[in-house]
Amino acid sequence: MIKNKTGVWGETYASRYLRDNGYKILGANYVCRFGEIDLVAEKGGTVCFVEVKTRNEKTEIRPMEAVDEGKKGRLEMAAKSFLSRAKMIASTRFDVCEVYVDNNDALVGINYIENAF
Repeated sequence: MIKNKTGVWGETYASRYLRDNGYKILGANYVCRFGEIDLVAEKGGTVCFVEVKTRNEKTEIRPMEAVDEGKKGRLEMAAKSFLSRAKMIASTRFDVCEVYVDNNDALVGINYIENAF
């Protein structure tokens, strides 16, 4: 499992999941001085900042556990930057998409956590 390639697959699977569940993708891999937001999506008037964590199906640690307090703070600042640049005023939330893949990066499952923090 090559980390960078696996991460790209995870974001692809997460984007597909969001679209299939009625979300509109507003952006991907938004980068600013505070960090990166994997996906920005909207559904029902709420802008969702989505952190995608991709792991092998045999992992013993939940991907969500990799989103520590420092990461949360950087995501919150990056979200403010995104909204400011887009000149948007909207209801927001932070979600985590746990993507599980096999050794060939084929999708095994997705656990989508709304309002993760």
